[in-house]
Amino acid sequence: MEKTDKVIIIAEAGVNHNGDYDTAVRMIKEAKNAGADYVKFQTAVPELVISTFAPKAEYQKETTGNEESQLEMCRAIHLPLTDYKPLKEICDKEGIGFLSTPFDLVSIDCLEELDMDYYKIPSGEITNLPYLRKIASKHRKVIMSTGMSDIEDIAAAIEVLEKGGLKREDITLLHCNTQYPTPYEDVNLQAMNTMKHVFGTRIGYSDHTLGIEIPIAAVAMGAKVIEKHFTLDKGMKGPDHKASLTPDELKAMVDAIRNVEVAIGSTRKESSPSETPNKIVARKSIVAARDIAEGETLTEENITVKRPGNGISPMQWDSVIGTKAKRNFKYDELIEI
Repeated sequence: MEKTDKVIIIAEAGVNHNGDYDTAVRMIKEAKNAGADYVKFQTAVPELVISTFAPKAEYQKETTGNEESQLEMCRAIHLPLTDYKPLKEICDKEGIGFLSTPFDLVSIDCLEELDMDYYKIPSGEITNLPYLRKIASKHRKVIMSTGMSDIEDIAAAIEVLEKGGLKREDITLLHCNTQYPTPYEDVNLQAMNTMKHVFGTRIGYSDHTLGIEIPIAAVAMGAKVIEKHFTLDKGMKGPDHKASLTPDELKAMVDAIRNVEVAIGSTRKESSPSETPNKIVARKSIVAARDIAEGETLTEENITVKRPGNGISPMQWDSVIGTKAKRNFKYDELIEI
């Protein structure tokens, strides 16, 4: 259900289902109710993604403690690969697009069977050559997050995708900061348009700040894809809940984005249909400053400018001065010539 005529809003369920299938189903329905275009999960075989020696990120330690390893944490919160097909079927039934980010080669093959509109490449895989080659081999459109990356990293990843058969127009780059939550001073939204200028791709923004202001601002700056984490309950155990939106907040973000994208409009500067009637009310016309007799010369002493604006425009002032009154005019009456 690809939508190219408006901003694509991806409700990132991620692993906020905490490995519970029924919770994932509830999240699909909440994303649909909020008006998102897609709900997105994260697909992985943890043992293929994380070594036994891999530490947790600092934000993961803060949200889940340091007793378990990153691998143990991810084992607990990931769904088995067999769950994604029925989740896709539920998305189809609910009328919302299904996406999931693969984190390993086996997961790529698993998701290929589900005929997704896009492959989503996460920030952590942008330097994973075998992974990028396999994604490219599927010849589907790609949305790639660019957290932790500089221009050279992005250029190298795009080169791999293009060598694999993808075209530049098949790639959407998402500006991203991978800190949960992202400090506002580290967001750097202007880098999003730098990527558009350098690479000529569609651009978007994957947000990890608190609140909804920054993704809304990103849309105003030209983002065509917005991705934002949400959860059923910020108090749930897990690494991403605290930096996620509630369903009500997700809906507020979606509604605001829809308003902003409509308000962006076109590059033309012209009177809009809604304000045209205000011209008569707010603009002014040349009127009689006092009673004027027919044949009297119109001067700066006997004419002035007042509302309404349905008479001779004050911009014609110089053309009116020095002419003769064509009839008697009462005080405040619109001048005719």
